[in-house]
Amino acid sequence: MQLTESAHVDTFCRDRLPPADAWPELLFDLPELQYPNRLNCAHELLDATIEQFGADRPCLLGAGGTWTYGELRDRANQVANVLTERFGLVPGNRVLLRAPNNAWLVATWMGVLKAGGVAVLTMPLLRPTELVTTIELTQPDLAVCDHRFVADLQTARDQAAASLPVIPYGSDLDDDLTALAAAASTDHTDVATAADDVALLAPTSGTTGKPKVTMHFHRDVLAIADTFSRHLLKPRSDDVFTTTAPFAFTFGLGAALVFPLRVGASTLLVERASPMELADAIAEHSVTVLFTAPTAYKAMIAGGKADVLRAVRRAVSAGEHLPAATWRAFHDATGVQIIDGIGATEMLHIFIGAADDDIRPGSTGRAVPGYVATVLDTNGQEAPPGVAGRLAVRGPTGCRYLADDRQRVYVQDGWNVTGDTYIRDEDGYFWYQARSDDMIVSSGYNIAGPEVEQALLSHPDVAECAVIGVPDEDRGQLVKAIVVLSDQISPDDDTARKLQDHVKSQIAPYKYPRAVEFRASLPKTQSGKLQRYRLRQEAAEPAARE
Repeated sequence: MQLTESAHVDTFCRDRLPPADAWPELLFDLPELQYPNRLNCAHELLDATIEQFGADRPCLLGAGGTWTYGELRDRANQVANVLTERFGLVPGNRVLLRAPNNAWLVATWMGVLKAGGVAVLTMPLLRPTELVTTIELTQPDLAVCDHRFVADLQTARDQAAASLPVIPYGSDLDDDLTALAAAASTDHTDVATAADDVALLAPTSGTTGKPKVTMHFHRDVLAIADTFSRHLLKPRSDDVFTTTAPFAFTFGLGAALVFPLRVGASTLLVERASPMELADAIAEHSVTVLFTAPTAYKAMIAGGKADVLRAVRRAVSAGEHLPAATWRAFHDATGVQIIDGIGATEMLHIFIGAADDDIRPGSTGRAVPGYVATVLDTNGQEAPPGVAGRLAVRGPTGCRYLADDRQRVYVQDGWNVTGDTYIRDEDGYFWYQARSDDMIVSSGYNIAGPEVEQALLSHPDVAECAVIGVPDEDRGQLVKAIVVLSDQISPDDDTARKLQDHVKSQIAPYKYPRAVEFRASLPKTQSGKLQRYRLRQEAAEPAARE
């Protein structure tokens, strides 16, 4: 493995890449994956796109109006100049970003990368305790935050005892990024980063509840557009994209930013929307490419929005398994064939999927061009068709954890082993069976059960608890807590609601247990270790009988 000479002055990321023998095997067989040694992905997505399509075409749509490609470039350049000239950003510095999907978040993300910085995207729903972990792992030099979400970030900074300037945007303060940018030059010479310089640090929840941070290069950002988007999505420059996924989920980053800008399309930025609100936004802005979770597709049809959705040219589902029944119901109602797929933060985006006549409802699809995938048995050998095993993949992107020994768990013999159990059929289609770990996938969100357990255990009424995912028709899985209460605490609905509210105050609200069961004890081994698998088996048995 030979890395290109880095443009990073701050070598934090290069110094913390996994050892060479723990990297996955990378594949660059397609002609479109032959990238030059020097590559800045923000420049390619914005300036190079403007050179091809012009500056006046619409780029970002949203509540604040429309920004053209030229306006986005000007503001991104202004942000880059503010960060470097006023705040001393140098190539390789990390910048933590905290905001919902809106235009200034895009401009800031672009500005950070143009200046040679490394973007650390976080969800605005995260609580201070979760932000502390990200700050400690990524050691950011600056933070840019939507003014509505500054308070929790400042609390996290103080708890982490970090020297971290927090720059707000969207407020009326004199030091607001929007005000500072307005006074800055729109000219900027983008840093000639190496194609294998780190561009993104993307935190991901681990099955133990201890987050990991994935590291993605400038070329990786383009590779997801030049594989899945190019070959399966096949976007057009007149498309209008949208997604409900935040940028901090790399699924959302590709859907709302990388894919449309790679082809000169526009994107509708949605900060937050229920399925019904999403459908109304699709109609208002003539959206043609939609990325969301299976639960949202199902809810929109149930809510009578089929007429609106017939105008969607491409619909993509990921984040959780897409049931065949949901696919057929959506197709029957709209005529649109949902493109299913599986991706991972470690891989940056979707690496298995199918589109158009290649779709087999209920199957996740086949390896995306540029990737190869297989199923491994318990000995690490390729399992024959029809035999369940661990999903493994190789391609132009791959897992690189930031200074984390778990690298050798995810990467084995050059394969990225995702933690999902699949069956591969004779035709190369992959069929999802189950998660292989303690991760709960609910409505497209990855939720680490042990993290929810820690939040519950911080309440004085909880003596012990276990958190599992249970089958749910609407959400795929439901977060369920099995709780042993402290003495003298009544196991009633009021207590359950109190514990649910407590979890919402400790971690992101979407992670709270929607079902709470009280027990006198939990199943354990003779050595006292909790047996979550027994609880999962109990939860699965009633579903199997139905």
